[in-house]
Amino acid sequence: MKTLHAIAVTLLIIGAINWGLIGFFQFDLVSAIFGGQTAILSRIIYGLVGISAIYYLTTLFSGVGESVQDSDNLQTSFRTEFSEDYGIEEELEDK
Repeated sequence: MKTLHAIAVTLLIIGAINWGLIGFFQFDLVSAIFGGQTAILSRIIYGLVGISAIYYLTTLFSGVGESVQDSDNLQTSFRTEFSEDYGIEEELEDK
């Protein structure tokens, strides 16, 4: 699955760069490399970018219903970067 995620992210980055170039400079990098927008290789790249966007969109919402780990049992440290705050931990232990 990690390989699939890596491929999808790579294709999304390629698509984002291409759309940025189209938006800012009216230059389609994919069509320039592969011989025009109607060339078969360009259409394959465009299709793969679209499929990876749909795939990544589904993984984006896959963890919506999962429970979040309870963080109440984490220990709190009251130390500063310069010294320790003496007495605070002792007061907490007394309670």
